Amino acid sequence: MPKKRGRQRSSRHRSRTARAELSFSVSHVEYLLRKGHYAQRLSSSAPVFLAAIIQDLTSKVLELAGNEAQNTGQRYITPELVDMAIHNNALLSGFFGMTTISLEAPGPR
Repeated sequence: MPKKRGRQRSSRHRSRTARAELSFSVSHVEYLLRKGHYAQRLSSSAPVFLAAIIQDLTSKVLELAGNEAQNTGQRYITPELVDMAIHNNALLSGFFGMTTISLEAPGPR
């Protein structure tokens, strides 16, 4: 039986993002929480939980914006479609409230 090449990584050498199976960086969320001085103390699970919430919320908004793009016959998700998707969803509309999404046209490419 041939030997396996390369290193096998144990679970303690994996990042918190990989262990939580997230795409959003747990370390970056923790950095922002500490930098913002939102609390004197921070549990080790708080940045993991917040990164998961942000990832789930982003996924939902992009899914709804993609549906809006399909419904309007567009090929790309634009800021206008993101705004439309948020305001057409009762939960997201209440959550984001009076948030403004930039609707400026991008510069020349």
